Amino acid sequence: MKKLGFGFMRLPLTDKEDVKSVDRGQVKRMVDRFLERGFTYFDTAYMYHDHTSEDVLRETLVERHPREAFTVATKLPLMFLEKEGDQERIFDEQLKKCGVDYFDYYLLHNVNANSIENVRKYDSFGFIRKLKEEGRVRHIGFSFHDGADLLDRVLAEHPETEFVQLQINYLDWDNEGIQSRRCLETARRYGKPVFVMEPVKGGSLVEIPDEAKAMFEACTPGMSPASWAVRFAAGQEGVALVLSGMSSYEQLEDNTGYMEDFKPLTERELETLERAKGAIAAAHAIPCTACRYCVEGCPMEIPIPEYFALYNAHKHTKAGIFDVQTVYYANIAKTRAKASACVSCGQCERACPQHIKVIDRLKDVAAAFEPNEA
Repeated sequence: MKKLGFGFMRLPLTDKEDVKSVDRGQVKRMVDRFLERGFTYFDTAYMYHDHTSEDVLRETLVERHPREAFTVATKLPLMFLEKEGDQERIFDEQLKKCGVDYFDYYLLHNVNANSIENVRKYDSFGFIRKLKEEGRVRHIGFSFHDGADLLDRVLAEHPETEFVQLQINYLDWDNEGIQSRRCLETARRYGKPVFVMEPVKGGSLVEIPDEAKAMFEACTPGMSPASWAVRFAAGQEGVALVLSGMSSYEQLEDNTGYMEDFKPLTERELETLERAKGAIAAAHAIPCTACRYCVEGCPMEIPIPEYFALYNAHKHTKAGIFDVQTVYYANIAKTRAKASACVSCGQCERACPQHIKVIDRLKDVAAAFEPNEA
C-alpha cells in the first residue's frame, strides 16, 4: 500500500457555508485520479460532512470501481453511543451507506480521556474484535486525540489493536498538549503501525509565513508547503500511511505527484524545516517555551504550558475548519483545572522568564476553549 490515503473529511464544496454541498462531480475526478496513480486507501467517518461523507464515498468510489481496487476505512463514533445496541445499529448503517459488505479497516473514533468511559461501558474493543472474527472487518484499530500516557494504557490493555491513527505534524511534534512525538514513540514501542491524520494541521501548514515559504523554495524549488508537511510525517519510523483531506483536484494532483514515488525529507531539508519552524513559531500568539516555571506554586495547578501550546495551535487553524485543539483542551480539563480557574495571584508572571502576561493570556485561552461557560 502506498503511503498516501484520501481522507473524505474536507471534500470540495459547491457552497462554502454548507458542508453537505459536496461537489460530487469533482470528487469523482479526484477518486479516479487517485486510483490511476496507484493509491488505494480511502478514509471516511460516520459524522464527516454532517453525516454525508459515507454516502459520498459510496457514490463516487464504491459504485464506480471494482471492490478489489480500493480499501475503505471508517470509524465507530464513540460520542454517539448512548445505549446497548447502538454499536450494532451504527455499524449496519455504515455498511449500507458505504455500499460494502465489509470494511478493510474499522476504527474506534477519537479515543481520549472523555470517550474512554464509553469504550469501557459498551466494550467497544470487544465489539470490533468480534466484527473481525466474523469477517465483517479485516483490520481493527483506533484514532487517538490525547496524551502519550493514556495511549500507553490503551495499547497495553488491548494488544488486539492492529494499528493506531495519530495526529502527527512538524508543528505539533514537541507540542506539550498534543505530544505527537511521544505518541508516535509509544505506538512504536508496542509495534503498532501508525496511520497519520492532520499532517498539514487542517491547512495551517499550507498557509505559512512568507519567510518560511522562502526557506522551503530556496532549499527545494517547486515543492509546495503541503509537501514538506506530508513528507515529514510519512518519513517517520513506524508510519505506514499519511491521510490528507484534499479539498480540490489541484491539491490531489500535488499530493499524489510527490507521494507516487515517495522520498523522505533529506538531511538538508530537515535542517531547513527546523529553521522554518522557527519562523512559524515566531508568529505564535504566545511565545511560551514550556519551561514550566509558571506551574510551580500555581495554587490552582493549572497546566499553563499545555494550554498555551493548544492556544497557539488553535490560532493556526484556518477559519471554518474543525479545530481539534478543542478536543485536546477538553481532555486535559477533565482532570486538571481549566484556564478560567485562574485566581490572578501573579505567581506565574513573576516566575516567567519570557515575561508573558500569563493572567491575560489565560483569559484568551478560556475565551477560545470555554466560550459557553462565561
